[in-house]
Parts: sequence; C-alpha cells; structure tokens
Amino acid sequence: MSGVPLARYDATLQGLARKDRLRTLSPRAGLDFSSNDYLGLAASRRLGDAVAAAIAQGTPVGATGSRLLRGNAPEHEALEADAAAFFGAERALFFGSGYIANFALLTALPQKGDLLVLDGLAHASMHEGARAGRAEFKLAAHNDVDSIEDAITRWRAEGGTGRVWIAVESLYSMDGDRAPMESLVALADRHEAFIVVDEAHATGVWGPEGRGLAAGFEGRDNIIALHTCGKALGASGALVTAPRTLCDYLVNRCRPFIYATAPSPLMAVAAREALAMLSDEPMRRLQLQERVAFAGGQLAGRCGVIPSGSQIQPFVIGDVRRTMAMATALQARGFDIRGIRPPTVPEGTSRLRISLTLNVDEADISAMVEALVEVLASA
Repeated sequence: MSGVPLARYDATLQGLARKDRLRTLSPRAGLDFSSNDYLGLAASRRLGDAVAAAIAQGTPVGATGSRLLRGNAPEHEALEADAAAFFGAERALFFGSGYIANFALLTALPQKGDLLVLDGLAHASMHEGARAGRAEFKLAAHNDVDSIEDAITRWRAEGGTGRVWIAVESLYSMDGDRAPMESLVALADRHEAFIVVDEAHATGVWGPEGRGLAAGFEGRDNIIALHTCGKALGASGALVTAPRTLCDYLVNRCRPFIYATAPSPLMAVAAREALAMLSDEPMRRLQLQERVAFAGGQLAGRCGVIPSGSQIQPFVIGDVRRTMAMATALQARGFDIRGIRPPTVPEGTSRLRISLTLNVDEADISAMVEALVEVLASA
C-alpha cells in the first residue's frame, strides 16, 4: 500500500522535530526527580502486601464490565465509602484516571446555558472537558479571582442566566503554586456557583492528614473535588467527591462512567490502603516537607531560583532547545529531570520540572543541585 495516507502525519512529526517538540518514550533511569510518587508509596511494602493479600483472597485483576453491569466490585464500594469519610464528603465515585474524571465532570455536570470559567493553567483534561461540554466556557488569568469574577459579570450583563461553574487546580502541576481557595469559595458563594477543584498534586501531601488544600470546604453543596490515586497515593485511578445528588447524577448521566469498564478492583484495594497510610504514617508528609524546604534553600542559594513552597519546583529557562539540552545533560549525570515544552506550558516558558519525592534524600538533592549548577555554567 502507498505511504501517501501517512504523509500528513509524518509531516507533522517532522515539524515537531524541527521545533524540538517531538516527544518520545524513554525508560526510567537515574534518581527520581520527575515522578509524582511524592510519598514513595508506589513501591512501598505495605501497599504491595495489601494487593498481594487481596489476590490471595480471590480479588480479580479485571473488573470485567462497567460499574452498572457486573463490574461493580465490593472493593470499589469499600474504597468509595472510606474516601467519602476521609475527605468529608457525602459520596465518592472511583474513575479509571484523573484525566477521565476531569473530562467526565466537565462534560456531564455543567449544563447548556451555564457558564464554566476555567483557570488558564488548569490541567489539559479540564480544558478538553470544557471544550467538549455543553456549557459556554471562558478562560481566566491564572490564580486571578478578579479575572474570574469579571468573566461572570460580563456573562450576566450579556444575558447569561444559567448556573456558574469555576474549575481550578488546588496545586498547579507545572508551577507548584496554590490556588487562593478561600477567595474562590467566597466568590462562588457570591455568585451561587459551583467549584470543581482538582486536588491531583495536593492529595496526600497537603492539608490535614493529606486531605488536600480544599479540605476545609469539602462537604459543601457547591464543592466537587477530584483526588487522583496515581500520584501521592501510589496507585492509579481517581476519586471524585461531591454531594450525593451530584454523584447519583453522574452514575445516571456521565457517559465516561456509564460506558467504561470499571477500574481494576486491585487498584481500589491499593488506593484504599494508601488512604489508611495517610492517617497511619504522617511522618511521610513531614519528611517530604523537610525535603521541599531543603531543596528550596539549595536552589535559591546556588541557582537563584524562587522556591515554589511545594514539591513541584519549576526552573524556567524559556528557550525550548536549551531546556531540552539541559534536561539531557542532567539525565546523563544520573538525575531524572525532564524538560517541559509548549503546549504543556505557555510559549516562552519552557522549563525543567523538578519533582521532590521520598524516593530521594537530602544528599541526592545536594548532588542534583550541584549538577544543575554545572549544567547551567556550560549551557
């Protein structure tokens, strides 16, 4: 068969390569400064033992169907019950991934005639859900409550009469900064709006017992939270917590929930055990916070970086080629640090994303900073 049908795809790939934006898969190598395994749970003995015990007791690997068919396992329901209690919500639903959960929420809950205002730097899954959903949507300047309110005010002035939805991350994945949750909730209350808050990078790490940065507001009628299980919890999937009415609505009207094969019951076991570990092993969060503070001091003193105050530390370089060359040089020295380019981040803000986890210690961090200093000098 002629290669003509593939020509346009090949041309796109060649164009990406010319701009240093061609992505390829590479194996894990070097010290972990790139994963989201913040608390080191993914390879923990306790999590592994919980899954092994479940297998020994007959828990199946696959769900074998959607939750509304035969895929609804007792492990799913046990996780959801524990998650609702842990996060202080009326109900929780378990999805196969954070991406699917965000997409599901924003395509199912905001209705035609509603307005969805989305932080400009929110996860790609939120942007995809906004574009595919039925509500009109607007982008707001990052972490700018006035920008969100201006969008709402203009929409009302132009005749908008539906419900307002606000979608944000509580801790942003590429900048490591926090959303102004108190101000956002106050804004939502003024406009009788809902807030969808993605706690992906805060769950397990921040808030009381690792319940996230929106912990003080969960359980309210206008708060829907997403807690990813594949980052600090060390498993996979995602938990949506919300008022019971909204969860019941998702079970009945959310196509990604209704028609998808349910997540593995073993992942429900792992996520449930991870929630228990957050309560039982608070020292993990304290150790991570110590590493965050240590790395922040090292990077500020040696490289002039302003610490983000979280486990996600961006090192903004700007130029794509220089960013990727520096990432490659650091990887060659044994430090798994990845370069992040547009469209994942805005044009002109290509960066190294330094992720801090319990998979490294202070000596590793010092060695990484030393390597970064050397690479900067030669870049």
